[in-house]
Amino acid sequence: MPNPNPIPQSQTKSKSKSQIPNIGTNLTPTPNPNPNPKDLVTNPKSLQDLLHPYIHARAMFKSAVLLSNQYNITIDGKLIGWKDRLTNGDVIEVLSDTCLSVSQSNIVGIVGPELSRETVVISSFGKKLGLPVISYAATDPDLADVTTYPNLYRTVPSDNTAASALLKLFNRFNWKSCLIIYQNDAFGSGAAKTINDVFNVSGIRVAQMIIYDIAKNSIRGDMRTYLVNSPSRIVILWAESIYTSLILKDALDSNLVGPFFTWIINSKISFNSFDKKYHQNLIGMLLIEPVIGSVVNAPYNIELLHAAYNIWQKYENETYPGSTNVDYYALFAFDATWALIKSLEKLCSSKINNSSSCLSFHSFSFCFDSRFNQYDSLLSILARTNFLGVSGSIEFSENVTDQISGSYYSLKNVQPSVDGLNFVSVLEYFDPGNWRVP
Repeated sequence: MPNPNPIPQSQTKSKSKSQIPNIGTNLTPTPNPNPNPKDLVTNPKSLQDLLHPYIHARAMFKSAVLLSNQYNITIDGKLIGWKDRLTNGDVIEVLSDTCLSVSQSNIVGIVGPELSRETVVISSFGKKLGLPVISYAATDPDLADVTTYPNLYRTVPSDNTAASALLKLFNRFNWKSCLIIYQNDAFGSGAAKTINDVFNVSGIRVAQMIIYDIAKNSIRGDMRTYLVNSPSRIVILWAESIYTSLILKDALDSNLVGPFFTWIINSKISFNSFDKKYHQNLIGMLLIEPVIGSVVNAPYNIELLHAAYNIWQKYENETYPGSTNVDYYALFAFDATWALIKSLEKLCSSKINNSSSCLSFHSFSFCFDSRFNQYDSLLSILARTNFLGVSGSIEFSENVTDQISGSYYSLKNVQPSVDGLNFVSVLEYFDPGNWRVP
């Protein structure tokens, strides 16, 4: 029987919460909650390789918070805590999990999510609640719109920058056309549109835009027909690692990878998921990926990086892969977390002589009505962020969500070795410069 005098949920105060200020994070261990059986279940090593970026990013997120504790960075006399949530690419699930975190803890900012389609939703949700969001992996060009996403910043280069780097690569080799295969979400569609627009303006023909349906795990149409009948023999593939592997497997089965087609992929893949009979066909494939400053001999904070690695080894040594094997996105995750921590420290140090708390919240059981009251002040400080991070220079601006310096790319070529196939760096890129030999 309904309550005759119901209290609107938006007016119901939440239960008491811990007063420790917390940084929330959304991490994606797998981009698909139900991977296609033809994908990775036949090779556990391939699944392990896919999990590495998540494990590393989570470890470096925690290292940043624990390092702030070690440095005795406190907010209102309290050490900073964290809440981490695992996501699976389902935007409703990530929204639900973030809502739960906000309802249970005093969240002052969000690091993540990893996926662009999740970031679109979580950034808008954060804006409603007054929470800054700093993504370490979402590259969708549309996320650069500061009017739509005023609370969002990124430590990873945007695909706007990747499109510019690709254009300069095509000009370097005098390539005049290509096909683009992309996954049908914010990440794939946003990048494909931007690359297409940049190429068209510069006179490079995009002969075909081919959609990979991530819900059905298949190309819309017949990939062999598209590629064989195309006047171009250069294929740009913009998809997450799990989908890149699936697309390449289908292409290999149709003899579309090898001497007759040059493939450029944007996501690193594990060669363990491919039958060795196809390894010869994969030789020569190109990978363009964002990298950290140390890879291209750009400045980075080596002392801070060593401190972070030391903490990782102390609390979770079994997952530490060695300094040369840490995923690049893990360092982007650390810098995203560190930017938020240092901004919080600056916010509260400016109120050191104020007897009242530097942080306050309007908390309700209905998470959409909750609000972090110092949002505007914290966002203003974040917009002036400028420090040397573990991934390189980190500098934000109030005019765009992308960082305005420290964007680097590497072009790698698949080459054989005594251990099998490896990605070998052949060119490197400093935005807004040009490609150069390492």
